[in-house]
Amino acid sequence: MAKIRPSGGYRDLRSFQIATLIYDATYWFCERFLEPRSRMSDQMVQAARSGRQNIAEGSRASATSSQTELRLINVARASLEELLLDYEDFLRHRRLQRWAPGAPEALAVRQVGQKHPSDQSDPTDVSDEQRHALYAQWLDHDDPAIRANALLCLINQANYLLDKQIAALEAQFIKEGGYSEQLATARLAERNRQKSDHPSGPSERSDTIPPCPQCGKPMSLRTAQKGKNAGKQFWGCSGYPECKGIVGI
Repeated sequence: MAKIRPSGGYRDLRSFQIATLIYDATYWFCERFLEPRSRMSDQMVQAARSGRQNIAEGSRASATSSQTELRLINVARASLEELLLDYEDFLRHRRLQRWAPGAPEALAVRQVGQKHPSDQSDPTDVSDEQRHALYAQWLDHDDPAIRANALLCLINQANYLLDKQIAALEAQFIKEGGYSEQLATARLAERNRQKSDHPSGPSERSDTIPPCPQCGKPMSLRTAQKGKNAGKQFWGCSGYPECKGIVGI
């Protein structure tokens, strides 16, 4: 039997690939330009690591919990935002120049990411070392300001991708429900199939998936997330959001 919800595949996510690049570059940045045992160095490395690890953990959790996946992706997003502030503080406290969004240097870093997917026959085949080499002129520079500014560009790219990922997960959850709702729907569908194979068997009203009263499509078991019925289950049209038909349980 195939999995109801797929999981894993995080290594192919562009957000994970950039987060890995950020984590590695941050480790080497702190090793060279900060006191290795300082609190700031430890916090920056841990924030970078959290961004990467939570994307992976969220992807693995997707098979059994939409809410856990969303929570972990949001943790990754928050960790990278914390890291972004640390790099901004590094530049400001040392009175080092920060690149403007439209500066030639910032545009050059962004163009690598924009050109990368189309320039490679398959971007998922690129190793972490090869990906780092694409940015090496900035991430391996002797000037800490250039490294920090380049990492700010990469963190903004990762945050943009995570925002899109979070929005897509939220939309999917609203449309399809969470794992428990999909599991219950699959269970009832299997019972209906077994009854159709054995029509003389007992019939239970609670095991029947009702059709949508508005469009006739099969309903999906869902759980209300807010309002006076929060936490209660109901049947919602599988054609949502085009059709908003519901049936109470």
